[in-house]
Amino acid sequence: MLMVRAIIRIEKVDDVLKELSVAGFPSVSKMDVVGRGKQKGFKFGDVLYDEIPKEMLLLIVNDEDKDDVVNIIMRIARTGENGAFGDGKIFVSPVEEAYTVSTNSKGL
Repeated sequence: MLMVRAIIRIEKVDDVLKELSVAGFPSVSKMDVVGRGKQKGFKFGDVLYDEIPKEMLLLIVNDEDKDDVVNIIMRIARTGENGAFGDGKIFVSPVEEAYTVSTNSKGL
């Protein structure tokens, strides 16, 4: 199992969630986050904006589904043909075990 964490633009979240659900990945946790990327925020005049609001999506998927999920997020979350700073970042990490509390069962 793998955890896919995607930090993306707020305005792209609904489209990404819809596409993931259509593709068979309806189980997602969503959190409001703030932060900045390599560009260290952006500056307008004398004001520096370095805590930019984003959404973080968390999915636990089987190893064989990782590429499908990552490709959906990358395709839908990207702005414009070539993308832009601030479109987001995706992190994939291993998950050793998962349990369902209501059924006391192990696994997805």
